[in-house]
Parts: sequence; structure tokens; C-alpha cells
Amino acid sequence: MAFFSPFSRRTSGRFTCRASHIASAVALLTLGSGHAQSLTEITITDTAPSQVSGFGDVPLSKAPFSAVTIDQQTLQDIGAQRVSDALRLDASVADSYNSPAYWDMLSVRGYTLDNRYNYRREGLPISAETMIPMDNKERIELFKGTSGIQAGTSAPGGLVNYVVKRPPSAKDETIRSVSASYGPGQSSSTGLDLGGRFGQDQALGYRFSAAYENLNPYIQNTEGHRKLFALAMDWRISPDSKLEWEIERSERQQFGVNGYSLLGDILPAPVDGKRNLTRQAWSVPGVFEGTTGSIRFKQNLESGWLWTTQYGGQRLKTDDRLSFGFGFECRLPNYINCDRFQPDGTFDVYDYRSDNERRLSDALQTSFAGVMSLGGLQHHLNFSLTRHRQLDRLDATQLYSYAGLSDLNGQPVPEQTLNQTYSNTNRSEYSTELALSDRIQLNSLTTAWFGLRNTQTTRSTISLDQTNPNPARHSTNFTTPWFALSHEYAAGQTLFASYGEGVELFAAPNNANYTNAGQLLGVSRSKQIEMGAKGIRGAWRWNTSIFQIERPLAYDLNYERVVDGVQMHRGLDVGLNWTQGPWMLGTQFQWLVTKLSGATKDINKNGQKAPNVPDLTLRAMAQYRFTDIPGLRSSLRLNHEGSRRVTEDGSIQLPNWTTVDLATHYDTRIQGTRTEWTLAIDNLADRRYWRESPKQFGHYYLYPGAPRTVRVGVKASF
Repeated sequence: MAFFSPFSRRTSGRFTCRASHIASAVALLTLGSGHAQSLTEITITDTAPSQVSGFGDVPLSKAPFSAVTIDQQTLQDIGAQRVSDALRLDASVADSYNSPAYWDMLSVRGYTLDNRYNYRREGLPISAETMIPMDNKERIELFKGTSGIQAGTSAPGGLVNYVVKRPPSAKDETIRSVSASYGPGQSSSTGLDLGGRFGQDQALGYRFSAAYENLNPYIQNTEGHRKLFALAMDWRISPDSKLEWEIERSERQQFGVNGYSLLGDILPAPVDGKRNLTRQAWSVPGVFEGTTGSIRFKQNLESGWLWTTQYGGQRLKTDDRLSFGFGFECRLPNYINCDRFQPDGTFDVYDYRSDNERRLSDALQTSFAGVMSLGGLQHHLNFSLTRHRQLDRLDATQLYSYAGLSDLNGQPVPEQTLNQTYSNTNRSEYSTELALSDRIQLNSLTTAWFGLRNTQTTRSTISLDQTNPNPARHSTNFTTPWFALSHEYAAGQTLFASYGEGVELFAAPNNANYTNAGQLLGVSRSKQIEMGAKGIRGAWRWNTSIFQIERPLAYDLNYERVVDGVQMHRGLDVGLNWTQGPWMLGTQFQWLVTKLSGATKDINKNGQKAPNVPDLTLRAMAQYRFTDIPGLRSSLRLNHEGSRRVTEDGSIQLPNWTTVDLATHYDTRIQGTRTEWTLAIDNLADRRYWRESPKQFGHYYLYPGAPRTVRVGVKASF
């Protein structure tokens, strides 16, 4: 069920269970206690340093770039189970073929992040082509714009970094907490978080996290489960030496969800978001398994310099499976009607299975950071050398087989022999990156920033078709610069301007519909110019920036992925927060203008806007702390995304949409145990809307927004 309500019943037993859940939650939320502790504000912070920035411990409020950090308390308050739950708090982030039961696909500043290159964990590169758990994450960092100084290869929208929970720093501090939640839908989860220090002088620290969730979300027929075990430890070898290591093992198994589509030339009315349109009796769930870890050694050197060496490894195994709708009669020899459903709602159903996909990532990095005086100026320097390899190892074939016809009423497709297979393509990539960043203090108020990264990379692909392996190899060497100037014109208030470049790899999707499936298309350079201001003054905290990002244009033409033309995004990013007494108000919006130009293979692209990119995005929140009931606070969140193009020519537009979420949090003590309660209702008005409209693999998809959902959560700390 979508709306967790005591008045929603199909059987008397289910009614009793749900009524008891609600009654218990309401009763506990209304308990008063004079021993409640204050909580961190629910906000996206900009005062802490960002691990992903590449400039050390500089607070984001003084840094000459746009970035946000979403802390652990906020992740807990919103019940974040995936990175898209967290990053959706920022107006620069939108969905980009973001299926509910698949790995996250997001855009930042209108550009889709590349899951192979735009994600970091503990500052080291990882593949995000998997379901990454959030239970052991301390915070999520988002660096906006081109990231050529942080990553040798990356799409220009931004860079995401996961920071894991670490052992407590204080010698006498211990962490003992258990948590449980119910909803949205009928999903239920439990979690455990333990931490402390031990040994001589408590030099050793540990942090253990475990979680299990029974997945039964609001979308019908998408049941499954997930689990996580994670351990982080550190050893304070001496006052100047520290060793940290951590590892996590996760598994998620769940039936996939397919999007809707256009009905001929018509955008259908928004549908009930609870339906899994293409689930069949013979469908099988997708499986995502991963083991990821890192080890890091830090050594303080003379004159305040710091030497850090770290290694990060990742081993992923995926059974990528989905029963999905794709066009109508989109089969050999005609390949017609491939991009949308029929006007009457009829569509082809395909069975896709690519089992035993293995992705391996290893990164070794060493760096030196410190301060040096040169030419009468103070330089905050950071040198790093990174060696990274990324391997994709797939089974020889993937199943991509026509199964039959269905329609919007869910007409079942009988099980049949599914034997249409296609060859996979393996990828290998090795890179060596040498980076330098320098923060030069010109005077007490003005700072110059400089970054340079040289990348040497070798990429290769080979088809697993024994008759035509078609191996390809590409080696390249490129340098990506970044420059900025910042000036603190008043206490806590900064102006800045920056220029940066990035390089990304284009490759055709490993999809049977493409004539150049899996082939490398070369590397392309993107550029960003940004100017802005940010500051903190009294009860106010604010930031604003204007930016322009230019990158080469990649699109599909006659079942071939081509790189041709230029894609330009110009935008305005503004955030404003006010805190006074029990009130906290905050808002952030992004206004974005996109334009395609310079295309020669399809001149109709010129002058068009980028599809599936909202022109205006607004996030806002109001929070009130009840002074007469210590520990009780309520918040109201508003999410608005403007209209966007479905078709490239703009003949079909996705209307704007707005939702409101309500949450109440209560922090109290029950018999000496700190207990945090949450009751949250998302999409309070139960509005139906189309959340996004991606075009993927040559097909127009429509994803409905979530209906009204309820979540109840509790965390007890001993």
C-alpha cells in the first residue's frame, strides 16, 4: 500500500497490524521528558571542510567553489537509503533515468553523472554501478561543476564522495545504538551501530555497523531484501602516526521496476506510482553484491607537513535483470516504433539478463601536504600521485529476448523459451595521475587558488564474440587545470571566481540495439566558468553563483552513439538560510538554461534544449522546535521542479511538479536511554505527477513520482 494508514485494509489482520504500528508511534511521540538533548540542525552544511575538494581543511563557506556536505543527522532524519535520497535535498540535483530498484542515476547542473568516474569513497575512485548502502556512511559530499583537479576522468556535473563512519575520537566515548524503521510501503529495517576504543592508552578504535531490510516498498511486486556488515578501525601508533582501515560487505536482491512511456504522440496523464508495469510471473530479481574497503596511513612530518598513503579496493558482482517494456514491434528486420508505446498502450516486453557481471576497482594514492613560504607569500601545497585500475569482466553473452505483448492494464505475458543472446564487451582501464594544488595567501583577505592534474590513461575493450573480438586500445595523456581567486570583503563573506576543465570518456552503451555497442568513442574536454559569493552573518547563511559549463555533445543517431556538437549549460544557483530562536528557514533554487549547437550529423539538434533537464528547481524547508516540549521539532519540506523536454524538439513537455513533505522528530530519554523518534509523511497531498522523462537506449521513459508514503523510525543510544 502507498499510504500507511489505519483506515487502509484488505484483511482484518492487516488492519490490526497497521493500526497498532500507528498507535504505538503516536503514543511514543507524545511522551514528554525534561532530559531531551538538542540535535544538530537538519541542514546541508557549508562550514565543514570537504574531503573531495582537494584543498585540505578549508571550510566550504570560504572555498571558491560550490559544494555541500550532508551530515549523518540529516541522513537519519530523512531516512536516506540511497545517495539520491540525500542529494535530492540540493537544488542542483535531479533524477536522470533513476529507477527505484536500480543503482542511482543522477544529474548535477543538468549533466548526468558517470557512475564509472564521478563517485569517490574516502576520496578514492569507485564504481557506482551498484546499490551502495548508506547505513555506515557518516556524510555525503557533493562538489559541483567540472572536477578535473579531483578526478582524471569525470562528467562535468559534479563529484560525489562517500565518507564512512569512523571510530570515536575521544578516549572515553562509546557508541551503542540500535535502530528500526517501518515504511515507506511495508518495508521494515533494523540497524546496529557500535563504536569505542580499547588497548593501551585506548590507541585502538573500532566502529561496527550492521543492517538488514525486508524490502516491500510502495511499488507493488518489487519485494526483496538487503543486508550490510561494515567494520572501521584505527590505530594511533604515536602522536604523529595513525593507521586507519575499514571494509564493508553488502548485498541487495530486488525485482526491478520499468518506466512508462509516451502513448504515440501523447503524454499520458500521470499514473498511480504504486504499479510495477512489466513484472511477470517468470521475472527474476536483480542481485547486487559488493565488498569495498580502504586502508590509510598518516604521518606528521617536520615543519607541519603531512604524508598520507592510502589504498582502496572494490569488488562488485551483479546479476542485472529486468523485464521491461520497449517500443512496439521493435524487432528485426524492421526496427520500427522503438522509442515509445502504441497509442492504445500496447508495448513489447523483453527479458534482459546479464548475470555474473564483475567490476573491479583498485586505487593507490600517496600525497604530501604542508605550508611553504615562497617569494614572500604563504603557499598551502598538496602533491599527490594516484595509480588506478578499473576492470569490467562480463559473461560471454547477455540475454536480450523478446517475450510478448502487454499493455497498461498489465496484460500478463506467458512464459516461453527466451534464447536471444548477444555478446558482451569487456573493458580495462589503467591510469596514473599526478596532481598539484596550491592555495596562495596574497594578503589577509585575498587568496589565489591553483590546481593542475596530469593523467596518463590506457583504455581497451574486447568483444566476447569469438568470431569477431574487435579489440580496441586507446592511450592518452592530458592535463586539466583549475584556477580561482577569492576575496573576503567583509567578516565571513567571500567573493570568488574560478575556471576549470575536466575530461570524460565517451563509449557506446553495451546494448544490443547499438551498431557500435561497447565501443570507445574517445575522450572529450569540458570547461566551466563560475562566479559567486557566500557568507555567514548573524542568523543568516547564504550563497549564490552563476556558472557556464560547456562539453561535447553525445547522442544517438540511427542506432549508433556519436559525439558531435556542443552542449552548453548556463545557470544561477542561490541558497539562503535563516535561524532565529526555535525557527529555521531555508531555501535553495537553481535556474538553468541549456542549448545544443554545432551538430553536423543531425543539424536538427542545433538550437534545441537538453531533454529531461528542469529549467527551475526549488528546495525549501521550515523547521520549528517546540520550546514547551524539549526535544520535539517538526519540519515541512517543499520540492519543486520546473518543466522539462520529453522529446528533443520540445513538442512534448513534462509539466512542473511540487510536493510537500512533513516530518516530526522527538529526542528524549526513556529510563536513561536516549531515544530518537521520527514520523514522516512524504508527498503529503498525495499528488500524482511524472517525476522525470529520460531517453535511454533510444526509448522515451516516464517515471511516476512516489505517492503519499509514511515512515516511522526509532533509534536508541545506550
